[in-house]
Amino acid sequence: MAGSAESTGAAVDHLVVAAAGLDAGTAWLEAHLGVPLAPGGRHAAMGTHNRLLRLGPRLYLELIAIDPDAPRPPRPRWFGLDDPLTQERIAQRPRLIHWVARCKDIVAMAAACPASSGDILDLARGDFRWRITVPEDGRLPGGGLAPSLIQWDSPRHPAEGLPDRGCTLMKLEGFHHEQESIGRTLRAMGLADAMALYPADPGESPGLVAWVKGPAGLREID
Repeated sequence: MAGSAESTGAAVDHLVVAAAGLDAGTAWLEAHLGVPLAPGGRHAAMGTHNRLLRLGPRLYLELIAIDPDAPRPPRPRWFGLDDPLTQERIAQRPRLIHWVARCKDIVAMAAACPASSGDILDLARGDFRWRITVPEDGRLPGGGLAPSLIQWDSPRHPAEGLPDRGCTLMKLEGFHHEQESIGRTLRAMGLADAMALYPADPGESPGLVAWVKGPAGLREID
C-alpha cells in the first residue's frame, strides 16, 4: 500500500480523552475549553460511554469513561481503560490518551501496518455502524501514539451531526522514546503528516498533546 493519505484515505478521525467519570470529566473539559460538550451514547460491547465535541467537518473529540451501570465486557475495554496505570493517570484529571485514524479499507490498512493493530470489531450505536481495530488485551498501540483504525460504514460521520462550537484541532504532537518506530508506522498508514513526533524526555512515558483553538483561545490538551 502506498504511503500517502490520498491512496489510503487515511485521516485523523477523532481524539480520545479518557476520564475517571463522565460527568466530572465533562465539567473539567468544558471549563478548560470554554464550550459545552454534546451528548454521546453508550458502547454496550465495551462497557463505556462518552460525550463529544466537533473539531471539524469529519473530526471530533471523544471524552470517554467506563460506564458504571454497564456490565463488565468479556474482553478488556478499548483504549487501555482497564490498565491500572491509565486509571491512575485519569484519576487526577482527564487525559488525552489516544487518537483514531479513519481509512477507506480497514482490512488492507491493518495488513499494511508494521505492527499488529489488533482485532477488527464490527460495532454499532444508534444509526452509526463502524469497524475498528482493538488489541485483544485492550492496550494502547504504540503507547497511544500509533492510532487505532476505524472505517465508518454508515452514510453520515458523527461529527456532521454535532453542533459547531467554533473549535478546531490546530496540531497533534506525540512524544515517544522510539519515535522512529512510530514514524514508520505512520508512514505505512499514509499519516506521516498527521502528527508531529518528538523524542520523549528520559524517564517520561509516551504522551500526546493536542492544540485546540476555540472561543476561549488556544488550549492544550494532554
